[in-house]
Amino acid sequence: MQFTPHLRAAAPLFCLLFAALLSGQTEPEQLIEDVIAQDAGDGGEFTFNATFELLEAYAERPLDLNKADAETLAATYLLTPLQLDALLRYREQMNGLVSIYELQAVPGLDLETIRRILPYVTVGGGLDDINVPFKTLLTQGNRELFLRASRRLETARGYEEPDPRYAGDPWRTYVKYRQRYGTKLSLGLVAEKDPGEAFFRGSNRRRGFDFYSAHLFLRGLNRQVRALALGDFSVSFGQGLILYTGFGFGKSSLTTSVARRSPTLQPYASVNEASFMRGAGVTLALGRHFETTVFGSRRPRTANISSDSVSVTSLNLSGLNRTDNEIADRNALIQHSYGGSVRFTPSDRLQVSLNVLGERLSRPLLRTPRPYNRFYFNGDRLHNVSLDYRYRWRNFSFFGEVAGAGGGGKAMLHGLNLGLDRRAEVAIVYRKYDRDYQALSAQPFGESSGGRNEEGIYLGLEVRPATRWRINAYYDLWRHDWLRFNIDGPSTGREYRLRVNYTVKRRLDAYAELRSETKGHGISAPPGTKIDPVVPRTRFQARFHTGYKLTPALEWRSRLDLGYTEDEAEGRQRGVMLFQDLHYRPLGPLSVSARVAVFHTDSYDVRFYEYENGLTYNARVLPYYNEGGRSFLLLRYKGIRKLTVEARVAQTRYFDGRTFGSGLEATGKTWRTEVGGQVIWRW
Repeated sequence: MQFTPHLRAAAPLFCLLFAALLSGQTEPEQLIEDVIAQDAGDGGEFTFNATFELLEAYAERPLDLNKADAETLAATYLLTPLQLDALLRYREQMNGLVSIYELQAVPGLDLETIRRILPYVTVGGGLDDINVPFKTLLTQGNRELFLRASRRLETARGYEEPDPRYAGDPWRTYVKYRQRYGTKLSLGLVAEKDPGEAFFRGSNRRRGFDFYSAHLFLRGLNRQVRALALGDFSVSFGQGLILYTGFGFGKSSLTTSVARRSPTLQPYASVNEASFMRGAGVTLALGRHFETTVFGSRRPRTANISSDSVSVTSLNLSGLNRTDNEIADRNALIQHSYGGSVRFTPSDRLQVSLNVLGERLSRPLLRTPRPYNRFYFNGDRLHNVSLDYRYRWRNFSFFGEVAGAGGGGKAMLHGLNLGLDRRAEVAIVYRKYDRDYQALSAQPFGESSGGRNEEGIYLGLEVRPATRWRINAYYDLWRHDWLRFNIDGPSTGREYRLRVNYTVKRRLDAYAELRSETKGHGISAPPGTKIDPVVPRTRFQARFHTGYKLTPALEWRSRLDLGYTEDEAEGRQRGVMLFQDLHYRPLGPLSVSARVAVFHTDSYDVRFYEYENGLTYNARVLPYYNEGGRSFLLLRYKGIRKLTVEARVAQTRYFDGRTFGSGLEATGKTWRTEVGGQVIWRW
């Protein structure tokens, strides 16, 4: 589609409309909540510091849409891939935007999308126009300090006196200091103690906290130095076939957002003790069309030490150092990572990168031999190389990566985003990861983690048939040619998801969703029994969700989940979940979020993952299963200048007499209560 200057004449007609849109600005936290609430499928606690900080920086100093490149725009997660491509194409054909109101003329940018991005972007005079001296970066800008503590009130077996098995108390303690100047500078320190870990005693008598992270990150220092990272940072290459530590969507209701698009280097300020680099990295401009990134990292890793004390049998990802065995495995090896990327970008349409990664372990990784891990990496050295690309032509956007490992094995992923018209988008992804492909830090799109032993094809669709309606759907088909953990044979799978969403701006958000997955499931059979070790298991769920604003300050949300899991061995197991939320967010200092939920499922296999509002920057997605109820109350007070004070209490109670936990986590109680508080000081 071609654009003409006549469209610009209509810009003044949109001014009144945009004034209304500006009054409905969305806070960064709410944007990220929307993503997590819809699409986190495996549960846990999530810290989205990088994304929050980026949007907050642009809220203070908006991003210039005429100067931002594709990678910078993609890192905000405010636009779908095709919306981003449409904006770049429009900017190219019109030689830039004249006014922010001109966004109305960009195909594919609906009013809701424009309303979402308006607080963070501008045309001319934005953040990229500022040439800030280094001294100013360090002495000015915004600073904030987080102090957080939380725990479960019921005493678990591992903490019981007089002989506790855990080294420390049940408190989770978190401290974070951050200083930033827009997106140009990020300086921070994070310290955390997990429940059960010693604090200024025992194994941490001198260390205090069990985990520390610090970083200094500079972006756009000058024309040659585009990014500089010191301390802890993240590195992301291509589509994640050899290395990816940034944020990327998997299979979700954002059905066409499947391509990985994180910046190569980013600051790291999270508490995941495995997914980061520690050392230095730099991105340099080599002329007009080339740039290169090089990095080196040395970081200790917790690993299970073998009986010979020479090698390790696995790398530990939990980050927990509570018991004698866990403490003995702490920092059992040193992982050296080094590599780089050379990127060629002749225009906004084409980008090609060559990526190289090397890994060296201070002790060899020698896994306990099992049939399923026959092709996993073993040894102390590993090298990977990949070539990734992105090409845009008219309404077509191609992306992909091809990778190889020094020990053999290949992996590839190729994808296409296609804009059928202003109201419809399609995404297609084909991936093939050999069973003997080896990469320690791969995180590509797929059904399973690790980027190995998988071949599949994915089809995603988004249709906006009318102003208030949106339909998202995907279908994924895959196979595993080799065994997997607890699955003693090759297997196949298929999955579909359909969501129909109806929205009335600033008033109503309702959707109905169907989701089904059928894949191989391993079963145990008595000796001598002739039975297929792999049977298909189907997991089906239906969801009905309504969010309605009773007043501008009060929102009510209701959700009903229904589902079942079925296979030949265990038959059909059913479940149901219902929750009611109230969120009170007035213009005044106090805001409140609360939930009451009830659920009944036949087993853990019919669990429902639900988002819960947590303390700032600390999202939670928990599985609801068995028979019981759950409630939480979150209070946030901003009435003290520069301070935010938060408190949260949540409780789960089983109605069928079931008790919580097992082993050292067992409490013998039919209920579990969690409390937490946080103070944020910004200046």
